[in-house]
Amino acid sequence: MQTAYIPVPTAPKRLPVPAWTADAILALYELPFMDLLHRAQQTHRAHFDPNVIQLSSLLSIKTGGCPEDCAYCPQSSHYDTGVDADKLMPLEDVVAAARAAQAGGAQRFCMGAAWRSPKPHHLDAVAEMVSAVKALGLETCVTLGMLRDGQAEQLKNAGLDYYNHNLDTSPEYYGKIISTRTYQDRLDTLDRVRDAGISVCCGGIVGMGESRRERAGLIAQLASMEPYPESVPINNLVQVEGTPLSDVQALDPFEFVRTIAVARIAMPRAAVRLSAGREAMDDALQALCFLAGANSMFYGDALLTTANPQMAADQRLLDLLGMRVDAAAHTHQEKAACR
Repeated sequence: MQTAYIPVPTAPKRLPVPAWTADAILALYELPFMDLLHRAQQTHRAHFDPNVIQLSSLLSIKTGGCPEDCAYCPQSSHYDTGVDADKLMPLEDVVAAARAAQAGGAQRFCMGAAWRSPKPHHLDAVAEMVSAVKALGLETCVTLGMLRDGQAEQLKNAGLDYYNHNLDTSPEYYGKIISTRTYQDRLDTLDRVRDAGISVCCGGIVGMGESRRERAGLIAQLASMEPYPESVPINNLVQVEGTPLSDVQALDPFEFVRTIAVARIAMPRAAVRLSAGREAMDDALQALCFLAGANSMFYGDALLTTANPQMAADQRLLDLLGMRVDAAAHTHQEKAACR
């Protein structure tokens, strides 16, 4: 007989934010693996149904030609990766992709454009896409680079639910990965998103050659935001030929699971999302990540420019694990979580 899930009462609008230092996060990382997973699972069950997952689909609406020099990114114009610069997709193609994602079971439709920062006419077009996708009954998310004053408000008025803008890594390691925008630039965009009343999707990438302490620094930075992000995508580097990180040593799988667990403990009410790199994970590793507190994943056959597990394979895995999609319950928890 299945045990009934009893939701946690709605939290007050603002909760005290723990002082998550890099040292405190590092201490979590260094717990025995079983103890860390046990603590993460306890934290997860206190705030979420452990058998519910949120599904997001991601579409690149403008691919390649980005002037940034992010060392991991095949869309950067600084590197020869075989990714061509395309124009912004037509509205009807975006809506068709959103309909297909919705038919496949996705709850949130995320649109990404390879820009440093959108120009006014770009934002007008994206706002129209947001409104059209929202009209389908999907949650909406975009990632467009840095936002200027007033741009977040325009997206909010169009019906945008989430804005994704990752910190990528810790402040200490950031300069080894990107030189064309500062850490403060990223924080400023996140402030504009918050001020406009849009929920924040913000995480990072691990496996870029950083140390465990630097991974801890990223989680500490995310967890110390007030409030911390509603959605936290954790990406495992996908090595792409032609980028500076194409030959970096792959992250140990157990270290990735530890990162999921630490993120869950430090941000107990956030949706922790399995993102890039899932194509290389077998079923057992993904199951460990769910046990460690991951309760969201990118769902669909492709991400921006890299492969993702097929929808049928994902559905088989979720069925095998007895996991289900419960949009209303999950979204309520996620949105009430971090305020």
